[in-house]
Amino acid sequence: MASLAQQFTGLRCSPLSSSRFSVKPKKTQKVGAFASPIVSSVADAQTKARLELKQVFEDAYERCRTAPMEGVSFTLDDFQTALEKYDFDSEIGTKVKGTVFCTDNNGALVDITAKSSAYLSVQEASIHKIKHVEEVGIVPGLREEFVIIGELEADDSLVLSLRSIQYELAWERCRQLQAEDVVVKGKIVGGNKGGVVASVEGLRGFVPFSQISSKSTAEELLDKELPLKFVEVDEEQTRLVLSNRKAMADSQAQLGIGSVVLGTVQSLKPYGAFIDIGGVNGLLHVSQISHDRVSDIATVLQPGDTLKVMILSHDRERGRVSLSTKKLEPTPGDMIRNPTLVFEKAEEMAQTFRQRIAQAEAMARADMLRFQPESGLSLSGDGELGPFTTDLPPEGLDLSDVPEAEDS
Repeated sequence: MASLAQQFTGLRCSPLSSSRFSVKPKKTQKVGAFASPIVSSVADAQTKARLELKQVFEDAYERCRTAPMEGVSFTLDDFQTALEKYDFDSEIGTKVKGTVFCTDNNGALVDITAKSSAYLSVQEASIHKIKHVEEVGIVPGLREEFVIIGELEADDSLVLSLRSIQYELAWERCRQLQAEDVVVKGKIVGGNKGGVVASVEGLRGFVPFSQISSKSTAEELLDKELPLKFVEVDEEQTRLVLSNRKAMADSQAQLGIGSVVLGTVQSLKPYGAFIDIGGVNGLLHVSQISHDRVSDIATVLQPGDTLKVMILSHDRERGRVSLSTKKLEPTPGDMIRNPTLVFEKAEEMAQTFRQRIAQAEAMARADMLRFQPESGLSLSGDGELGPFTTDLPPEGLDLSDVPEAEDS
């Protein structure tokens, strides 16, 4: 035991390492006369680096100030081109190009290269009423021109419209059709006490009852299509007035003076009867019913009667046609006593009437040629005097008041 104690007594343990269990603070070395050469060289290198970096910034600033575009491949023209390509005026009323990339039940999202997508609602997708934008061909991938009509405050996205553009084009189309005096088809979609409302070129126009050839009511005409002509096209006042009478008069342009047509009595008035002759409403005046005096039209005609009448005059501008059964009577008073005979002899009597018209026109031209002997025209055996001139109306003379020719 003693020897073991002696052995332990002779052992000495080394002190605990400060690096493992404690951290000694570093001594601050002064940079100066007593600094080591290594520390001094490091400080000089840092100062030099700072000075070089400062010089780099000063040189860069000077280049930006004196020659900002030196060494830059992206020129000012390139910048302007980029602005024109990707930037646009987002003011209301501006037209922009866009591509549809998504549709839903309420409308479509459109990419117009703006900060956010734009929205086209189903109400603004067409001038016609639709339930889904795809009904009018608005599908993903479609590139079209739109007009900006608003902005949503929630996300600053723009609101687009195709309807506004189509609305402008529709008015322009109506002005063109009016200038060309074209007959168009219009669907009756409503009415009031003054007339009916017709849909034409996507717009709603008014057709007064005075400009409808038949005596139908608004309810009877609803959902029907009528031939129409433009009377007034005023976009500023939003006035679109149409006429069925003028359109029907054009469609019956082949009805010349003296033509015999089949008609149906529509209504009776104290001054005459209105006759429907294939869509054109003509007036059979009480004085043109018979050579004998007619005191009460109802004793001769009733609404719904079918009869043959002759065209006396045709005012295409006003859509008015004057008719006669008086000129078809073989003997005066037949229309009252024997109307069946009048209708049987109608074409024969009308031919006689047309011959009298031709003779009267020939005499009128002969009177005119008295002052133009150099023309060289002569009267033919059938009563025609050369080609027609522009001095007479194209439908001929209205000879409704010319007295009957005396039998020889």
